Amino acid sequence: MVTMPRYGASSFSFPDFSGATRRLILMNLFAFFGLLLAQLAFREDASRLIGAIGFAPSDFLHGYLWQPLTYSFVHTGILGTLLELLSLWFMAGILESMHGANWVNGLYASSVLGTAVAATAIYVAHGTLGYSLPETALYGCFGGIFGLLVALGTLHGDIEFMLFPLPIGIKVRYLAVIYALVSLAMLFGAMRMYAFAELGGALAGLLFIRLSPRRGFSFAFSETWYGLRNRYYRWKRRKAARKFEVYMRSQGRTVRFDGNGRPIDDDDHDDKKRWN
Repeated sequence: MVTMPRYGASSFSFPDFSGATRRLILMNLFAFFGLLLAQLAFREDASRLIGAIGFAPSDFLHGYLWQPLTYSFVHTGILGTLLELLSLWFMAGILESMHGANWVNGLYASSVLGTAVAATAIYVAHGTLGYSLPETALYGCFGGIFGLLVALGTLHGDIEFMLFPLPIGIKVRYLAVIYALVSLAMLFGAMRMYAFAELGGALAGLLFIRLSPRRGFSFAFSETWYGLRNRYYRWKRRKAARKFEVYMRSQGRTVRFDGNGRPIDDDDHDDKKRWN
């Protein structure tokens, strides 16, 4: 999928190559050239490596638990890799400029994992129901890109894309619908596992934009962590305050602390009672 975005005052412009977008592109490029070098150096062992880090539901169910995290970095063809990474640049770059890097990271990761979950689900379902299903190994970031496309179509559907190399403009919401219909049609062919997995990535992207915090899960997690840490420190301060109160009463003196473990000045307390 390669499209040329048209938004704002500029046509045929690339989004900024920075932040999460740049990191995603560079990680995929590093993995692509790393596998190329491995194929030149090791040949047969390299093909086994690609099979091990790609995603196959049968392998995943037999202990290859890392595959949902690695398959999206496996690219096996130069042209396909170029098209995927250009699409990733466009989609992630536009969304990052509007929602931030953490949000884009969460959306992309959710879509990639949702793709693997969907492939595993259809594989298990066919085995349970007794139907034969040709297992398709998954490679590349197609599911993550579809999740980004769905997010764009849902949140910013009026952005118009140019379908490269054709001089045809189309709104991104219609582009997302077209790709979804193509994937649905593919469910009736030999590539039904691939198509179902791709739809899983789209669904995961849709769920992310509906359920995620405004600034992404990583930001929400950090805020939750700091909130828990602060509550723990306040609890320790209150506990220490209660022990100090007991100790001072044993010495014939009275001190008081508020609910946060801070000392209460009796003079200030008397003044407040006098005026209230």
